[in-house]
Parts: sequence; C-alpha cells; structure tokens
Amino acid sequence: MTAFATLTVPAARPRRRRPLRWVILALAILIALVMLAPLMLLVLNAFKTGVDYSTHGPLAWPTSWSLQSFRDYLDRVDYLRALWNSVLIAALVAVFGTLVSLLSAYAIGVGRIRGGTALLAVFLLATMLPQEALIYPLFYGAQATGLFNSVWSVIIVFTVLQAAFGTYLLSSVMSTLPPSLLEAAALDGAGRWRILWSVVYPVMRPTLSVLMVFFFVWTWNEFYIPLILLSDQSVQTIPIALATLQGQNSIDVTSLNAGSLLSLLPTLVFFIIFQRTLSRGVTVGSVK
Repeated sequence: MTAFATLTVPAARPRRRRPLRWVILALAILIALVMLAPLMLLVLNAFKTGVDYSTHGPLAWPTSWSLQSFRDYLDRVDYLRALWNSVLIAALVAVFGTLVSLLSAYAIGVGRIRGGTALLAVFLLATMLPQEALIYPLFYGAQATGLFNSVWSVIIVFTVLQAAFGTYLLSSVMSTLPPSLLEAAALDGAGRWRILWSVVYPVMRPTLSVLMVFFFVWTWNEFYIPLILLSDQSVQTIPIALATLQGQNSIDVTSLNAGSLLSLLPTLVFFIIFQRTLSRGVTVGSVK
C-alpha cells in the first residue's frame, strides 16, 4: 500500500481592520454630512409655511409638511416655460460646443496649423475673462443682429465660450495621439475627414462625453449673461425666474427654497442618468 501524506494548510486569519481605516471612514462620513447640510436645509425650508419659518427659524424641523410654498412659486413663475428654455439652451450649447471643440481641436492638435500655440493662448484668455467685461459688446451685438430676447443669442454666446475651453482641452489631448496611428490611416487612403470620424473620434469619445456633460451643467447654472440678453419673461431660464422672487425690500424665503429645490431636481436627474458616462470617461482617460 502506498501512503499519501496529506498536508493541512492553516486557514487564513481574517485581517483586522486598522483603527486608521475607521478614522478615515468617520472623516468621510462627516465631510459628506457637511456637504449635504445645505441641501437638507433647502428641503426642510421648502416644505415650511411662511409663519412656521418666521416663528421657528431656518434650522427647526417643520411643524407640518406643507406644499404651499411650491404652490406660491408655481403661481408666480411659469416654471414649465423656464424649464423648457433652460433645457433647450443647455442641451444645444452642450452639443454645439462639443462639436466646435472637436473640429477646432482637430485642426490645432492634429492638423498642426500655423499659430496653433497663439490660438490656444487666445482660447485660454477667453476662458479667464470675466463675463462683466464681455456684456457690453454682447448686448449691443444682440441688438444689432436682432437676437435680443431670443434664446439663440445665449446659445451662440455660450457655444463660443464653452468651445474655447473645449478646444484648449481637446487639442492638448489630441497632440498626444500616436503619429503612427494617423499615418497608418493616411496610408490606407483615408482623408482628413475620414481620419477625424474613423480614428480620432472613437478614441476621443469618452472625453467628449464628459465634456458634453460639463457644458450642460455649466450652461444650466449661468445667470448674468442670460439676465441681460433675455429680459422677456417668455424666454427666461430657471435661474432668472428664480431671481424674480427676490423683491426690493422683502424676500419670500420659503417660496425661494421651493423654487431652488425645483430648479435643482433636473440637474440631479441629469447627473444620475449620465453618472456612468462621467465615470467611464474618467476611467478611460486615466488608463490612456
């Protein structure tokens, strides 16, 4: 008979969590609570009545959950019209701004046009200029072209401004593409247009998706330029409609909180829908 020796492998002991991990977790939870505190106060005060707010203050729990503030806000503001204007402007700026950024960055980063570095410096300067320095030429330009009180005035302005940043970002990324990849496509007979859509675009698609999400959120939150160019109530965006609740001598705080909550919900829904797009774009960019 042949004897087989059996070896017993001791079971791996579970690793004990270090106290440092618990400290980091506690700090992360604390930071999350601090960041969520303004949103929690917004929700609490949105469901209060004016009497409840003036009696107990902003930090107290509502004595009764009321929808009166939402009714007052919807009675004073055409929310659906403002929501449509904001969605239309932000969506078109995101699409057009990303497209213009792709085309101009392709010419600078891959086409190697003359003066590309100077153009990038101009684009960078355009992103650094305050909007107050641009409002006078934009105002008179909108009046001269007949686009004043039209959503297209804001769409054109923010498409150019967002594309300046997008061009600066994408051109630096495109300049790192392997030249052998582009040369191989050219040897196969592909022209510049075919190289753009068959070679460059698939590589840049995650970055373009992230850029489009950023353009949408940035344009949604814009206030100063739309306030000047869109004075008519029928073309106002949500931030401008929300500002109409602030009177000269008084502010309806509960209605303002209700309107802020309704204004925040579309961006939250948009972020939840495109959260995977953001995570994929960041992950792919890090792998590259």
